[in-house]
Amino acid sequence: MEGINFDFGKGFIFSKHIPKLLPPFDRIFEIFKDLLTHTSGDIEESFNWLKILDKEYKIFTPEYTIENFEEDLKKKGYIKEEIEPDDEGNAGKGPGKKLLTAKMESALREFALDQIFGKLKKSGIGNHRTTKLGVGDERDGENRSYQYGDDMALINMTESLKNAQINHGISDLKLTEDDLIVEESKHKAQMSTVLMIDISHSMILYGEDRITPAKKVAMALVELIHRKYPKDTIDIIVFGNDAWPIQVKDLPYLKVGPYHTNTVAGLVLAMDILRKKRNTNKQIFMITDGKPSCVKLPNGEFYKNSNGLDEMIVNMCLEKAAQARKLKIPITTFMIAQDPYLRQFIEMFTEQNKGKAFLTGLQGLGEMIFEDYEKNRIKKI
Repeated sequence: MEGINFDFGKGFIFSKHIPKLLPPFDRIFEIFKDLLTHTSGDIEESFNWLKILDKEYKIFTPEYTIENFEEDLKKKGYIKEEIEPDDEGNAGKGPGKKLLTAKMESALREFALDQIFGKLKKSGIGNHRTTKLGVGDERDGENRSYQYGDDMALINMTESLKNAQINHGISDLKLTEDDLIVEESKHKAQMSTVLMIDISHSMILYGEDRITPAKKVAMALVELIHRKYPKDTIDIIVFGNDAWPIQVKDLPYLKVGPYHTNTVAGLVLAMDILRKKRNTNKQIFMITDGKPSCVKLPNGEFYKNSNGLDEMIVNMCLEKAAQARKLKIPITTFMIAQDPYLRQFIEMFTEQNKGKAFLTGLQGLGEMIFEDYEKNRIKKI
C-alpha cells in the first residue's frame, strides 16, 4: 500500500506506507493498566503477571526490559515509591513501597472508558434535555418572534438584521422590536446518580471474577459523566454486611470481602445521599449477583441468613424499594448472575419500586448501564 504526500511545489509524491507501531512503553502500558484493574491496584502483583506474560509472549526485548518499563512509569509520574520510616521514626533505607499516583488512577478510569464506552467517547459534551420550550439554558436552533420579557441574550442578530432589511429596505435600515428574532432554548435536565456495587464474597465465587467488570463499569461511568455530562453528579457506594461510600480515587483498589449482602443498608445510604441533591432527577443503579442475606438490627447486631429468601430481610428490602418510589427515585438493578432466588427477589423488588431490572451476565454490562443512564436522564415536562 502506498501513501501520498502533498508537495505543492513538486506535485504528488508517492511513498511506501509503513504502519506506525506503538512505542514499547505505550504497548506494554495498555497491558499493565488491565493487570492493575484485575489486581485492585497491586503494583507488585501486576509486575509478577507481566513477567509471566513475558515468558509466554515475549513482550519485552533486550532493548526495552521490564526494568526500563518500571523506570518510565516513575519518570512519567504513574507510580511512585514511598519509603516507610523505621520503628524509631527515621527514614528507612532501600527501595520503598510502590504506589499508584493520581495520574495513574485517572489513566485507569480513561482505560475503562475506552474499553466499555469507547465508541461513545467522541460524541462530546451533552446534557439531558427536556421537551419544554421557553427560557432555558441551551439553544436548539429554532427561531420565533421576540416577545416582551424574552432574554436579550437569546436574540439571533443575523436573523433579526435580515428581518430588518426585508421590513424596511437597505436604504432605510433600522432595527425595531418587530424585527427581532429569538432563538428557542431547552432546559437541560441534570441527573444525580448513586451507583451501588455489591462486594459480597459471591462476587468472586466459583472461579468467576464479577468484581472486576463491575469495577470497570464504575470507573468508566464516572469518567464518562465527568466528560460528557459535567453538571451531573455520581456517588458510589459499596455494600457487603454494611454499606459505605467510596471516593472515585478508591475505585481501582476495590476488593470483595468475606461479606453477606446487605441490600437494605445500601438502599438507605443511597437515598440519604440523594435527598441532599437539589436537582429533581435522581436514580439508583445497583450491580449485584446475590439475593439479600443480611440486615442490621436496631441493637447494632447483624442478622444473616444465606438460605433461600429470608422473609424478614426481603420485606425490609421491599419497604426501601417502595420508599424510593415515593421519593421518585427509580432503581435499576443489573443482575450479573442467574441465581433463581436472586431473580425471584428482583422481580418483587422491581415491582415495588416500579423500576427496571436487567439480567446482563458480564458481557455488555457497560453498554446496558449507559443506555439506561441516557434514558433515565430525560425529564418530561
